[in-house]
Amino acid sequence: MKRRNFIKISALTGMLATLDACGRPDQKLIRFVPEEDLVPGIAAWKPSVCTLCPAGCGLLVRVMEGDAEVVRHGQRGLMQMGLAKKLEGNPKSPINQGKLCARGHAGLQVLYNPDRITHPIKLTGSRGSGEYQAISWDDALKELSAHLTALQSAKATSSLSFLSRPLSGQRRELIDRFLKAFGAPPAVWYEPFDEAVLRRANLLSFGHEALPTFDLGRADYVLSFGADFLGTWNSPVAQSVGYGEMRQGRSGRRAKFVQVEARMSQTGANCDEWIACRPGMEGLLALGIAHVILSNKLAPQGAGSRAGSLIAGWSAGLPESTPEVVENRTGVNAAVITRIAHEITKDGSGTAIIGGPPLAHTNGLFNALAVNALEALVDAGRDRGPIMGFTPDPAIGDAEKSAAAKAGLAGLNSLAQSVFGGHSNAPQVLFLYEANPMFSAPPGTNIREAIARIPYVVSFGNFIDETSAQANLILPDHAPLESWLDSIGESGSLQSVVNLAPPAVTPLHDTRAMPDVLLGLAKQLGGDVASVLPFVTFDAMLRGAYIPLRTRGGSIDTKTDDDFWTALQAQGIWASTPGTASVAGSRSAASASSPAAAGRAPMAPTAPEFAGTADDFPFYFLPYVSQSFGDGSLANLPWLQELPDVLTTAMWSSWVEINPRTAARLGILQGDLVEIGSQQGRVRAAAVLSPGIAPDVVAMPVGQGHENFGRFASGRGANPLSILAPLTERETGSLAWAATRVKIARVGGPEQARLTLFSGGRSGFPHEEESR
Repeated sequence: MKRRNFIKISALTGMLATLDACGRPDQKLIRFVPEEDLVPGIAAWKPSVCTLCPAGCGLLVRVMEGDAEVVRHGQRGLMQMGLAKKLEGNPKSPINQGKLCARGHAGLQVLYNPDRITHPIKLTGSRGSGEYQAISWDDALKELSAHLTALQSAKATSSLSFLSRPLSGQRRELIDRFLKAFGAPPAVWYEPFDEAVLRRANLLSFGHEALPTFDLGRADYVLSFGADFLGTWNSPVAQSVGYGEMRQGRSGRRAKFVQVEARMSQTGANCDEWIACRPGMEGLLALGIAHVILSNKLAPQGAGSRAGSLIAGWSAGLPESTPEVVENRTGVNAAVITRIAHEITKDGSGTAIIGGPPLAHTNGLFNALAVNALEALVDAGRDRGPIMGFTPDPAIGDAEKSAAAKAGLAGLNSLAQSVFGGHSNAPQVLFLYEANPMFSAPPGTNIREAIARIPYVVSFGNFIDETSAQANLILPDHAPLESWLDSIGESGSLQSVVNLAPPAVTPLHDTRAMPDVLLGLAKQLGGDVASVLPFVTFDAMLRGAYIPLRTRGGSIDTKTDDDFWTALQAQGIWASTPGTASVAGSRSAASASSPAAAGRAPMAPTAPEFAGTADDFPFYFLPYVSQSFGDGSLANLPWLQELPDVLTTAMWSSWVEINPRTAARLGILQGDLVEIGSQQGRVRAAAVLSPGIAPDVVAMPVGQGHENFGRFASGRGANPLSILAPLTERETGSLAWAATRVKIARVGGPEQARLTLFSGGRSGFPHEEESR
């Protein structure tokens, strides 16, 4: 649907609803008294935080007076109020520096989405039936409190479980405190594309359990192993700013960029040299390059020794990783390996990056440790300091939470096992918050069946999706722009960054912020829960957590706590002073061996494992993070459905990328309907022929294929996650989402495939019939 038509239809729908109400006295729209003072025609810019990915970009929200359809006390009506009209990046943010990606701009559609749940609802039919009825907040909270009190009375508090997407800041702190005081196990933090492998590798190699920050604006040579750092990986806006400086911001000095991957990403399309490597063998390729550097003494003596000590054979110069041996196992020419080793160590600043598919194999940790060792080798001994560093943690909240948390697929498996294992502490009550494992988890986890067996499920989501449709009670959260928000930047800046913002607009509907609901429950439950959460509202908790930043200096300089709190709300950002905090985040600050690496045996090169034999399933399957939808959680936003894919221009649909030579051998033409099959199942989508993919790889974007996610996403396209094997990375337990093999066959023509391309037509390619 075109944006212009969407706006027309939305306006027409609203008009018809009003006209219909005029003819039916029982459906009249009430005019509510405004809840805020407004100046007509004058825009105000208010700070906020982008929540559509974990990067933590700062926002400015343009708010103007207007009429909105709202829900108050279960009654629908019209109200004059401040409405969010436009989102921009906050120039005060050291992370996004006033820039904002397409996903960030689409945040408005979370607020105004017609499929939002506007008030609490209670299940009246069977699980998954979608039969709900409205319930008041008082009755809903009374019912929920009764279930929790029953657990306390039965001394079964460990039967409360909490499943959420990963959070940072005080939302996570609040959940951690609530569960611990109640006597429940730690929350399960789940997302399919989690970064646990890279965090673990960085802890072992550099002493920082965090994602890295790259000062790309100073780099002269960048070697990336699978990291789509301009598209979807880590902090793409910050990295895009640095990339622009690296390529065009220095007169007479332009860096070279080499991308290693099996399927060309948005980042790969911007490189100087693109190298296809056999999936899962990227770590060995990194060691081949390191072997040449060490053998030819192309780096300072002792460079990379700490990170290299985690790799077997490093101190001896990696004798088992010669270019010829590496060529045989990776498919990358030995001469190319040797040339890159010399290029990256020339005068200047070189860096190596790893992210994405190389980490999503059963040997993902080895791949990460190998590239980290190469990075330490080439990014050392430079007068201007290393390109890679870490954003300093401002140390807000409980430092022990990461040790107790259950994350990723391992956490889901633990939850499912507790349900099926017949344990005394099997979950009786489950809280859901912005996690949708019934869509995003591989079928072998049995999480769908596990959730169906839990007697009482409560969702705090503001949309119905595959998982929240199993809830007995839905207590809808505010939209982000209606909420108090905070986040702590994990990467993207060498300054400590704290985002904090009050609501940019008054809530449209009869919703409540999830943190305030938990605080209210804590008060009702009393005892330890009430004592560790004494706050009346979430903003009071935020104030107590962030007021201590005043004494650390940084970007806000005030004399009193009240003035600091006022300034922080007005700016939306606190950042440490440049040039001071960056030292704490650099690798030099952790030069001693990491305690996590103590006594650890060096890791030898290991080959990846795959589900399915090469004979039965001849292709590596690569489901990749969508530029528009992420892991699928944004597929209900029509602006993102309409956003053309950067490389294929596809929109409102799913597709499978296949090499033209492979397609010719299989009799597949552009736009044909193909079927992808694995040991776990099958999906169908249109074929897109791409020379930027290896002949033995097929790829598919994640995000479409929802069964139940509103009018814009339901029943559209196919879900590649539904055919993944539940293989995991060997040490962290993270989902090895690149470890499934598949077969592919043509099952129909373009008329059945329903491929929509921005470049024209449903099949999208001119002269398609002539090519047949």
